[in-house]
Amino acid sequence: MSELKHLISISTFKESENIEPLIKLIRKYDKNTKILVINDFSGDDTAEIIDKIKDNNIEIIERKKKLGLGTAHLLSIFYAIKYKYNFLLTMDADFSHDPKHIPNLIKLSKKNSFIIGSRYCLGGKTEYKGFRKIVSVLGNYVARKLLKINLKEITTYFRVYDVELLKKLPFDELKASGYSLGVKIVWFMKIMGAELIETPIHFQDRNKGKSKIPKLQIFISGLDLILIKLNEIFIKRSFSNDNNTYNFEHECENCKKSYFSKLKKNTYRCLVCLKKEKF
Repeated sequence: MSELKHLISISTFKESENIEPLIKLIRKYDKNTKILVINDFSGDDTAEIIDKIKDNNIEIIERKKKLGLGTAHLLSIFYAIKYKYNFLLTMDADFSHDPKHIPNLIKLSKKNSFIIGSRYCLGGKTEYKGFRKIVSVLGNYVARKLLKINLKEITTYFRVYDVELLKKLPFDELKASGYSLGVKIVWFMKIMGAELIETPIHFQDRNKGKSKIPKLQIFISGLDLILIKLNEIFIKRSFSNDNNTYNFEHECENCKKSYFSKLKKNTYRCLVCLKKEKF
């Protein structure tokens, strides 16, 4: 049996101060796993810093402007599918996700599984306080109860996917961003029958005492939860590898990359530059 291939993906925007020490710390705990950095360009020399590290097992996809965490996360999924990885581990670039947990997350990964690093399961810790903690705890509680997901934590992006499950996702239904996108993907893992596993982590707060969540986004996320629940009630689903909601054959006219996600009939968007094309 061939060795299983893991991919670690990090989405960055204005993380030039963090990216080199983060990669060095990842390599302290994991010497060889391929690292993919998806960088939304901010003029902070992130790409140059990565190039100077001289690690042949790092690849960077540079996007020309800030296009958001949601599409960056989807791009990491597409990369893992396109290059035939077995498992995809995603994490933040701001040290809120401690690389010391990576070996355990990888160890837990197995066929038909979804693993999440959890602040709220037994043994987990979070440094959130005040309004941020209230929003986080309440958001997780409402989402897991409404969607009947047997996990204490479903909002963090410190997680590991079985890529065989990712191949079956209906990407034309994954148009949300941030919190909502992360929750919806976990919900799809549940209804696809994945084994849902959580393992405790210490979630560190780089932006102490200050919420990064716009209040409008809280409202939108709540509305998204209701729509997901209605979707669950009224739509019966089946999943297969015969999936036309992603395309790696068509080359983007703008950026010349081939990572297209379906938006609607015959309309796709490039996840590198977000240009929409019909084909």
